[in-house]
Amino acid sequence: MSARERALAVARTFLGTPYRHQGHRCGVGCDCLGLVRGVWRELYGREPEAPGPYSPDWAETSGGDPLIEAARRHFASVAPGDGRPGDLVLFRWRDTGPARHCGILDEPDESGPRLIHAYEGASVLSSPLTPGWAGRIAATFRFPDEV
Repeated sequence: MSARERALAVARTFLGTPYRHQGHRCGVGCDCLGLVRGVWRELYGREPEAPGPYSPDWAETSGGDPLIEAARRHFASVAPGDGRPGDLVLFRWRDTGPARHCGILDEPDESGPRLIHAYEGASVLSSPLTPGWAGRIAATFRFPDEV
């Protein structure tokens, strides 16, 4: 089984986990970064770096593009439009702003591509990757086969 397939299987175990800012525990609570952290831990044992405490607006106030910078250090880049189920996708809300949200591509259904992500005020869910979401993709990455 590829790292992508394993990442998708683990991400699906998080479905229904309540949203909790800075959380990263399956079934207990997580945010979007916590989902990715939890999947990484399940696949590789320990995280390559700790994000430290962060506020809900951390990406707007920290300068640079810390989410993309961290992903580049630990994941393999995927060409735009070549994302497949199990890949990590990062989103930015403004063309010139930093990436502020992340999720893992899910298998498509009859309505099209889907995304597993922690939805603020709700839980981890698999939702349609609508054109509005797809147009905000900043970068796509693949989980490494080994670390």
